[in-house]
Amino acid sequence: MRTPPADRTRTGARVRTRPIPEATVARLPVYLRVLGELAAQQIQTVSSERLAEAAGVNPPKVRKDLSYLGSYGTRGVGYDVEYLVYQISRELGLTQDWPVAIVGMGNLGQALAGYKGFGERGFRIMALFDKDIERVGQTVSGLTIEHIDDLEGSLKEKDIRVAIVATPAQAAQETAERLVAAGVRSILNFAPTVLTVPDKIHLRQVDLSVELQILAFYEQRNAGKKRTAAAGDGAH
Repeated sequence: MRTPPADRTRTGARVRTRPIPEATVARLPVYLRVLGELAAQQIQTVSSERLAEAAGVNPPKVRKDLSYLGSYGTRGVGYDVEYLVYQISRELGLTQDWPVAIVGMGNLGQALAGYKGFGERGFRIMALFDKDIERVGQTVSGLTIEHIDDLEGSLKEKDIRVAIVATPAQAAQETAERLVAAGVRSILNFAPTVLTVPDKIHLRQVDLSVELQILAFYEQRNAGKKRTAAAGDGAH
């Protein structure tokens, strides 16, 4: 993909001057995923309606979100897919590589270390840590698992500021505190527990069990609708 210069604009695009709301930031990766799929199909333009449908939001929200990037599209044409990918990637900081560490090399940690999607989106897994001496020294996705005791020195040496916590719940808080002390500023937590970190630290929580519970709620509701409908049919 060709990379436009930082100050480049196109018809209908303006330089962004407003801060981007957190809710919009949370939706930008979704737009980027959809746009990536369109680009892979060699689709050059997309309407706000089509982008909204694929992203699961309404068209006015898409237009509002993209306006924070200074992108307003072209009436009757839509948005340039390639340029919008560039704009969102730049805003999210994905036009550069971010070194990442993973702490906790159980099944989940090893799966995360092998996930190729991180590298494709600008995140390079640079260090792996575990306290289990049977795992330390093993190679996962080309990296040697280091002992947790070497955490601080290794992170500083590799200048890592982003980390993933994939430890058991009971070890997660201490791990987070050590990461913060070592200079990590952004943490993605997969451990099934709530972490407490300083306000200056960016923390994102991924609780797979909670997500499954939400899905269970919708499945239960759908099943209830089917039972109600079946009862209504039987009444005739």
